[in-house]
Amino acid sequence: MKARAAAGSLLFLLLAPGVVAGLVPWWLTDWDVRTPLPFWLPVRVAGIVLLTGGAVVLLHAFIRFVVEGVGTPAPVAPTRRLVVGGLYRYVRNPMYLAVEAMILGQGLALGRAVLLLYGLLFAGVVFAFVRAYEEPTLRRQFGEQYELYRRSVPGWWPRRDPWQASR
Repeated sequence: MKARAAAGSLLFLLLAPGVVAGLVPWWLTDWDVRTPLPFWLPVRVAGIVLLTGGAVVLLHAFIRFVVEGVGTPAPVAPTRRLVVGGLYRYVRNPMYLAVEAMILGQGLALGRAVLLLYGLLFAGVVFAFVRAYEEPTLRRQFGEQYELYRRSVPGWWPRRDPWQASR
């Protein structure tokens, strides 16, 4: 079961975040670096930190879906269990936040405003998707367990202390 979940998650990682945070930024910029500002180095370093941190968080989130949820983040192959461990104890949407960080990180590292605008567009689309599809789907699939989690863990701004699910 977990091997199948791992393969499905890897495929989804390449298809969804790989396209959104990799292929589209490349299409928009050819990853061509611009240095328009005198304070370029600190901005570029901040971008590299965001990009790297986002990649680490994204991989962690995908692993949680396999190990804890025994499924994938893809709507066509959802998890069997609600994923509430790891970084999900701090924020409900670490995967989306990670992809956003990767997009904005590339924008800062490359000095490309088009990626900052793309990041804003991505954030709006993701927020709408979560509210219109993902939250109602999780509510139907996991019921009160999801409602308790949703009330306890913020969607977009991490908690200071990890949430402890009562077992």
